[in-house]
Amino acid sequence: MIVVTGGAGFIGSAFVWKLNSEGIDDIIIVDRLGTTDKWKNLVNLRFVNYFHKDDFLPLIHADTLPFEVEAIIHMGACSSTTQRDADYLWQNNYGYTGELAEYAIDRGIRFIYASSAATYGDGTLGFSDDHSKIKELKPINMYGYSKQVFDLRALRHSWENKIAGIKFFNVFGPNEYHKEDMASVIFKAFHQIKETGKVKLFKSYLSKYPDGGQLRDFVYVKDCVEVMWWLFNNHNVNGIYNLGTGRARTWNDLIKAVFTAMEIKPNIEYIQMPESLRNQYQYFTEAEMKKFQGVGCPVDFSSLEDSVKDYVVNYLQKPDSHLG
Repeated sequence: MIVVTGGAGFIGSAFVWKLNSEGIDDIIIVDRLGTTDKWKNLVNLRFVNYFHKDDFLPLIHADTLPFEVEAIIHMGACSSTTQRDADYLWQNNYGYTGELAEYAIDRGIRFIYASSAATYGDGTLGFSDDHSKIKELKPINMYGYSKQVFDLRALRHSWENKIAGIKFFNVFGPNEYHKEDMASVIFKAFHQIKETGKVKLFKSYLSKYPDGGQLRDFVYVKDCVEVMWWLFNNHNVNGIYNLGTGRARTWNDLIKAVFTAMEIKPNIEYIQMPESLRNQYQYFTEAEMKKFQGVGCPVDFSSLEDSVKDYVVNYLQKPDSHLG
C-alpha cells in the first residue's frame, strides 16, 4: 500500500490523482476531514481506505498497521502561514512528521515529505537548497519555522540519505478550493473577476518593486506531482530539494494571465496591505533548481500562462472542478 497523508488536501489529493492515472489504487488516505469541503477532493479518486490522522498514529506506535506499506508520501500538515498556535504547529508539522519518518526509515519504506519555501523567510539569505545552507535560514512565521526544524532534524540525524523532502514554492491548481484564505491568488482572482470584473492586489511598500511587481515562483500542482512521481520511482534520490519553476513572475503577470484565460480585459486595483502582514511579506521568491536538475529530474515546467489557462478553462470554469 502507498500511504498518502494529507491525501484529501491540495497536493496530497493531486498526487493520488497522479497515482490513479498510472493505474495505482492500492492507496491509503490519512487526513482529517473535519467540517471543510476537503472530502470533495476524494470523490473522483480511487483508494482502498481512509484513516483519521489521530487514529493512524497509534497504529504506527504499536506497529499494527493491517497492511504492508510500500511508501509514505507525507503531505499532511497545517499549511496556514497565519496560524498562531505554535504548539499545534510544532506537534503537527514537526512531531507527527518525525514519527512517520522514523517508522519508514526503520523499515526501509520510501518516505517523501513536504517542507516549504516558507523556510527561506524574507529571502535575504537566498533560496539555495544546499544542505550546508539550510541551518542558516530564519523563517518569519511559525509555519515556516515548523518546517525548518524538521529539515534540521533530518540533517542532524543524517536522514538526508534516506528520505526526500520537498520545499514547495507557490503551488496553485485544482483541488485547492477548501483552503479558503490560503487558496492561491489565481483561485481568488477568478472569483473576484466573476463577481466584480476586477482584481485587488496589495500595493508595494518597497521602492524596488512597483505595485503588483512583487515576484513569486508560481508552480502548477500538475507539474509538482510529476516531480513527486519521479521521486517516488527513484529511491536512490534523497535529500531536501526546492520545487518551483526556477523563474519568478510578478503578481501582475499572474493576474493578467487569469484575465486572458477568461477572455476579459485586465482590470487591477491596488489596495493597502494590512499592517499585520507588512513585516512578514515576501517580495521575491525564486527556487534554485540546479540541485534537482543535477540528480536527473526530467520534468519540464509549464509556462505560467499555459498553467493558468489549463486551471481556469479546464477546472474553474467546469461544473466539476476537481481532479479525476
